[in-house]
Amino acid sequence: MPVNEPVLSYGPGSAEKKRLKEVLSELKKQEMDIPMYIGSKEVRTNKKVAIRPPHQTKHVLGYFHAGEQKHVEQAIEAALAAKEDWANMSWENRAAIFLKVADLMANKYRPYMNGTTMLGQSKNAYQAEIDAACERIDF
Repeated sequence: MPVNEPVLSYGPGSAEKKRLKEVLSELKKQEMDIPMYIGSKEVRTNKKVAIRPPHQTKHVLGYFHAGEQKHVEQAIEAALAAKEDWANMSWENRAAIFLKVADLMANKYRPYMNGTTMLGQSKNAYQAEIDAACERIDF
């Protein structure tokens, strides 16, 4: 039977709390340049938009490259081009991809998912754990 991803407590002195604090510090020291990904290509535009934590609006976490209608059209074309390969893949292989992603999110990338959610949406550790990590892993 499937089971839901366990929710970590982030209690005082816990390993997950220590690691999350390290990741938050690391993330706040960086200024990210976030391109669009259309198909397998990184797309950067001349229209960069600052990303700021809602609770600390003077701090810049980075910039994303804003798209235009042509980028939406390119993304639709790329998705339609990939559709046939995905549809022709066996369900076992598609499921294996989702299981691998879930494993990476549950372990290696969990503190980063939660840290970026905390900074980007002003959530606390417990809210980020439920919203960013557990719900996606369960999916």
